[in-house]
Amino acid sequence: MEENVQIAFILTILAGLSTGIGSLIAFFIKDKSIKFLAFSMGLAAGVMLYLSFMEMLPHAMHSIGATLAHEHDASWYAIIAFFSGMLLVGAIDRLTPHHHGPQEADVTLEDGDTVINNKKLMRVGTMTAIALAIHNFPEGIATFVSALEDPHLGITIAIAIALHNIPEGIGVSMPIYYATGSRKKAFMYSFLSGLVEPLGAILGYFLFMPYLTPFVMGMLIAGVAGIMVFISLDQLLPAAHEYDDHRMSIYGVVLGMFAMAVSLALLVGHHAHHVH
Repeated sequence: MEENVQIAFILTILAGLSTGIGSLIAFFIKDKSIKFLAFSMGLAAGVMLYLSFMEMLPHAMHSIGATLAHEHDASWYAIIAFFSGMLLVGAIDRLTPHHHGPQEADVTLEDGDTVINNKKLMRVGTMTAIALAIHNFPEGIATFVSALEDPHLGITIAIAIALHNIPEGIGVSMPIYYATGSRKKAFMYSFLSGLVEPLGAILGYFLFMPYLTPFVMGMLIAGVAGIMVFISLDQLLPAAHEYDDHRMSIYGVVLGMFAMAVSLALLVGHHAHHVH
């Protein structure tokens, strides 16, 4: 367990810091970003949906089942945790002030020129940063907890979270960059929203360490799967549609799922090879 703790911390920090990568990318694409933004949000959603259903839920059921007298009860527990995660993030979503895509931000593209309402856009960026920071908190715990139990699963989840943090970073830094013209501000906001991830891990470690049985781990992982599905459907895809017709975001979804499928298959292959 102890050596896993270091791996778990490192993975969580890397997953959190990848938000910064997203905010760096934003500087290189500047004006061509609207289509790319829609695509990358779709990509994030595809990654999260595939991971939740194909990896996290089965893993959660396995962990929960290992501790129960009747293993078939595991799916009921996993279902409860999964939908509790959805309800939790739904409640958080209702309580955080909402931002909407370019309509509210008055982004109009005229002959390649972007006409922008700075105040509104700044608010969109700030709200996105706050919302993502709140969502990154359970993610940090999830990465950390899964890496503790099984470093291979931890690596998978860290890669997935890092992947979807990159477009999240773009989502935060783009509106702030456009509103302020300051690369530094844009970078700082999105970087800070990612730093919440390791913070979640540290709290998770000190508060939950004594209680982390396989059953609790399984319930947590199932809950976070619910959170990830909800964020994909409630935030990423609608936002992607607002930036562009849905074609780009759907290409992103399919590519995200494909990338996740391949990386999971490689990790499973590697893991099986490791076991034998």
